[in-house]
Amino acid sequence: MDDGAEFSLEEIDGGGTRLVLSGPYLVSTIGEIERDLRDLGEGITQIDLSAVHPIDTVGAWIACRIADDHEAEIVGADGRAQRLLDAVESLGETDSQKADEQPLWAWLPEHAGRLTRNAGWGIVGVVGFLGQILQAAGGLIANPSRFRGKALIRQFELVGITALPIVGLMSFLIGIVIAQQGAVQLAQFGAETLTVNLVGRITLRELGVLMTAIMVAGRSGSAFAAQLGTMKLTEEIDAMRTIGISPMEALVIPRILAATFMMILLGFYAAVMAIIGGAVVADVSLGIPFWTFLERIKDVVPTYDLWVGLIKAPVFGLIIGLAGCYHGMQVKGDSEQVGRRTTMAVVSAIFAVIVLDAFFAVFFTEIGWG
Repeated sequence: MDDGAEFSLEEIDGGGTRLVLSGPYLVSTIGEIERDLRDLGEGITQIDLSAVHPIDTVGAWIACRIADDHEAEIVGADGRAQRLLDAVESLGETDSQKADEQPLWAWLPEHAGRLTRNAGWGIVGVVGFLGQILQAAGGLIANPSRFRGKALIRQFELVGITALPIVGLMSFLIGIVIAQQGAVQLAQFGAETLTVNLVGRITLRELGVLMTAIMVAGRSGSAFAAQLGTMKLTEEIDAMRTIGISPMEALVIPRILAATFMMILLGFYAAVMAIIGGAVVADVSLGIPFWTFLERIKDVVPTYDLWVGLIKAPVFGLIIGLAGCYHGMQVKGDSEQVGRRTTMAVVSAIFAVIVLDAFFAVFFTEIGWG
């Protein structure tokens, strides 16, 4: 008996061709004839496996592929071969299945309902997370010795101090752009000197704190989500609970406090750097001396514009810290969840910041701080 897999073709009475497979159809023996099996001509109506022994999954897959290509019937399979054929056929059916396409009128309500349900569960989760934070904060107030001052100082450094170069550079360039573009437009009306008003008010009131919040959300909010999510996957947070350490007290509250308080510093710093950038452009392009520009800022910018920015900054920081920590604590399953939740933390924080900024704009205008 030959050691290799073999095949032959036989004519069938009444028309058609029978492919007779024989010998061991295993992964180690079928390679020699696989090319010949792929080049078989047309007209095969039956595949006979009665002379095949033994057979493995690869052999069964070859037989099923030939049967599918030629729409042929498989006969003569013993019990083991039939089980392998059934398994391979069911796998092929699973892979080839496609979801039924639904018409728009049926798909749209279903999709909207799914989004509404997910949004409802998200709101429930956020409210529960806020409750845990308030409970942990109450515990720290009752027992101040449990407060982790070193962790807070470390987060101050990561969120605020190390962000000063990038926030400063970004704000300086934004100030340059605002001053340059504003001067071009105001020059059409002979009002280039109003560039001081434009740069001072828009940076102190809006762009300084808003652009800083977007930068902090992308930098620190994503870091919060990634750090806490990784700790969830590696079961470090579960280990902390096991030894009696509250993750909310040790991990979440220091990060939220750091984001909240450092946003005040970063927002004011960003506004100052933007004004300096505008002063540089005014000195170079408009003939307004650098120090004169800064002196004029005190005269043309109302004090409440500064307070508007300083009031918005900690609220934006709180939103960023909550979003990053919440999504980080929701990670479970696999490492893919870390990336997904990090993205969700950044997107949700930026979205909430912009929505709140619009609300603040309307609110402060209504109270006469417009």
